[in-house]
Amino acid sequence: MVGPSHKNKAAGAGKGPRSELSTLDFGAAGGDVVRALAECAGKIEVQEGGDAFAGVAEDAAVLYANGQNDLAAQVLAEFVDGLTPGQGEPLWLMLIDLYKLTGKRAEFDEQVIAYARSFEKSPPPWDVADAPVAGSAAPAAPAVALGTALTEQVAKQFDRVREAARKSGAVRIDLSRLRSADEAGCTLLRTLISDLKAASVNIRLAGASTVANMLRGQVLAGRQENQQMWLLLLDMLQQTDDIERFEEVALDYAITFEESPPSWEPAAVAELASTTAELVSAVQMDDGFALEGEILGANAEPVRKLAAFAAERSRVDVDCARLRRIDFVCAGALFNVLAQLQGQGKLIVLKDVNAMVAALLRVMGVDQVARLQLRT
Repeated sequence: MVGPSHKNKAAGAGKGPRSELSTLDFGAAGGDVVRALAECAGKIEVQEGGDAFAGVAEDAAVLYANGQNDLAAQVLAEFVDGLTPGQGEPLWLMLIDLYKLTGKRAEFDEQVIAYARSFEKSPPPWDVADAPVAGSAAPAAPAVALGTALTEQVAKQFDRVREAARKSGAVRIDLSRLRSADEAGCTLLRTLISDLKAASVNIRLAGASTVANMLRGQVLAGRQENQQMWLLLLDMLQQTDDIERFEEVALDYAITFEESPPSWEPAAVAELASTTAELVSAVQMDDGFALEGEILGANAEPVRKLAAFAAERSRVDVDCARLRRIDFVCAGALFNVLAQLQGQGKLIVLKDVNAMVAALLRVMGVDQVARLQLRT
């Protein structure tokens, strides 16, 4: 059902966010959105600075978040049809985005023509990335950025990486933050890489030179210990295309362990050289965080991952270009996490958010605890 009257909501706009939002437990309803809405009734207000159209935006946003696409479109379409030219552009953009997100090309084409007439400017284009894809889309290549220590504590993380990489056929592993390692951690990383290669996964490593420099200071020629650390050092030197250092370390390895070292593999280096530009891009991408697809249900795993990612950073740019939908419960969990991060002095920027998702995030007060940038 559509929410309270738009007039009443508009009259209540501009009062400022209520403090109850930061203490709401949006997971308590067990994923039951109807129950969650009932529990939170009266605790959420739209912050639109007196915008007379805030109620319509709220109704449509909550309906879309709850999977009621047709009702959301009906609310928006009926309202914008009654507006005079040049009025209510945010609602027009919500409706246009909704038609894209639900794959309604005919309705989209009709609406953008009306938009151009009303606002006398070019309408948003049809973005293929927004339209739903028939069947299962291929998952994006996962990326993992290791912390400062390579120890046995990464075992569970590597299990998740292994599973995700096998599904997608590719993975990016950023090692640039590593500052220490032990034998167990080196064994786990070498095993992960070996397993992924055996599964024909395309592996992109960033920060290999950092790891090589770090490991070189931890191995000692003539002392037969930390053999896996030595082998990982040789692996990283191959990735950096440093054949001179590789041969030097290989000789020390042979003397220390009285066995032949791994041989130099030109093919592996050639593959790295052909993807240097992509590796640089991957490192830059890994500086941020992405929310993608549809985030639904009480678990809100992507939200928890964002909290973990932001733990050691003062600013996080969150790429939301491929975020299609977030439901009411997960949006509440997102608010709680972002409020905590803001309280820690961190800046979170949600970038390229579509109009439908942005409207719900405003309803939830997310724009009060993070910077919200709509997609243009």
